[in-house]
Amino acid sequence: MQLIGMLDSPYVRRVAVSLQLLGLAFEHRSISVFSTFEQFQSINPVVKAPTLVCDNGVVLMDSSLIIDYAESLAAPGRALMPAGIEQRQHALRVIGLALAVCEKSVQIIYERKLRPAEKLHQPWVYRVTGQLLAACTELEAELLRAPLAVADGHIDQAGISTAVAWHFIQQMVPELVSAQDFPALQRFSEQAEQLPAFVAAPHGEAEYRQAAAG
Repeated sequence: MQLIGMLDSPYVRRVAVSLQLLGLAFEHRSISVFSTFEQFQSINPVVKAPTLVCDNGVVLMDSSLIIDYAESLAAPGRALMPAGIEQRQHALRVIGLALAVCEKSVQIIYERKLRPAEKLHQPWVYRVTGQLLAACTELEAELLRAPLAVADGHIDQAGISTAVAWHFIQQMVPELVSAQDFPALQRFSEQAEQLPAFVAAPHGEAEYRQAAAG
């Protein structure tokens, strides 16, 4: 399998970490949807990151759908989603909040970087920033109410998504979301970033370092 996209995307990184923890081998190609648009387009005409090129050549996109497919390939006992109804409900609640954090922060980044300064729509930025902070507040509350496992072999999809989302916003928009205001999220992220699967797929322009993952 080939994972297409850059690890500065929380969605790409979420998939890279998940594939490792599911025990699935893959090749990572750090191709940008911006600077190498045409190259990405030749792989996936929609130019959407992450893209997964399956072993049979089928192209999948969207991090949640790719992870769902990956779960079907994993060996028994390697699932990242709990089987119990209540536990799964909680995991889906947390994942939804983490993905909202990703979505709203990406919207702010795109608004800042892609729109000319004179056309920046501040009411929209204000609204999206409020949504981002609300998602972080809810996520912090969930962590305090029911702490997530954060150890190699025990972290699940809720933990992966939470850690990736928090690290992303602290790298990209720390001035909007203060780490001091969300100590549980900051603590959890720091612990998760020490796990081999996270170290092997660092946020940024680097490629997944398979050797480091062991």
